[in-house]
Amino acid sequence: MRPRHSWALVCASAITAWSTLAYAIKSAEFYTSKSYQYGRFEASIRFPAGSGVVGSFFLWKDGSELDGEYWNELDLEKVGADCTLDTNAFYGDPERVHTKAISLTADLCGAFHTYTYEWTPEYIAWFVDGTEIRRETGETATAYAENATEGMQVRFNIWPGDASFGGVFDPSILPVYQQIDWVQYSSYADGAFTLVWREDFEPGIAASGWSRANWDSPKGLSTHAPTNVSFADGYAVLALTDDAGSGTGGTSAGTGGTVGTGGADAPQTGGSTAVGTGGSTATGGNTAPGTVGDTRDESGCACRAGAAGPRNAIGIGLLLGAIVIGGARRHRKAESQGRPQ
Repeated sequence: MRPRHSWALVCASAITAWSTLAYAIKSAEFYTSKSYQYGRFEASIRFPAGSGVVGSFFLWKDGSELDGEYWNELDLEKVGADCTLDTNAFYGDPERVHTKAISLTADLCGAFHTYTYEWTPEYIAWFVDGTEIRRETGETATAYAENATEGMQVRFNIWPGDASFGGVFDPSILPVYQQIDWVQYSSYADGAFTLVWREDFEPGIAASGWSRANWDSPKGLSTHAPTNVSFADGYAVLALTDDAGSGTGGTSAGTGGTVGTGGADAPQTGGSTAVGTGGSTATGGNTAPGTVGDTRDESGCACRAGAAGPRNAIGIGLLLGAIVIGGARRHRKAESQGRPQ
């Protein structure tokens, strides 16, 4: 059973504090519409710097957050001001986390590194730059083999943590960015991995088959905004920003960029993007996002030119519901179709 709070404890001051904080900070989540079973999942990532800034590359069984569903999630997460790497295996109903912090000499926030999962019926392994850093067999491998039979989605996100996870967050450091150079998936059969697809985010080519989130982040301290996912110079860029946005100049990526986020069957491909409700649990409603521009600074970071999109009014009932469940670690479901294939 997921944590719940008594309705008697929800007061006007809590509503005001939560809504002001969550909607003052915009975060991002970017994920494959399809799920993939056994295989090798790889990505080249430059994680975001800053205390309290969490950057993640994770595998997720769609619907894990729903009551009565068996949770399956695997994480590689940057936490803390010193860019520590956490590896997690969440599974069960209720979910349990099996975490292991990894000590590395590599600068995870100052350079790109290759992060990899190998998921097979017999084992799950985590790698950084080709070196295995963790392996799970037995009960853990069985939990995924038996309960994630439809596969898992490839997901990335950036969001603010707190003193209990991620570090003490200071909004004055915003904006910060997580960059993804490429992602690829190789299937697994008969002891061998075979490349199925690779996404290089090539300039001028739509990154189809991907979706963007429009719900609250795991700690409830920000709201994932579709416009905080953009593309520049062959990178996918996930931004953590304040409500006003920041950065100047750059080339417009278009409202909604190249990735569809709306509807169950017809993803958008740029222009004015209608953001879907994300199923029955979305907190964002249908929103017309503002425009996002991209430029690259001297360090190679893609900087956001600003987002100024209108918001829908948030109903008091929806806000109360968000407060009640805001403390749970979860990733809400949104639907769309497409490639990677």
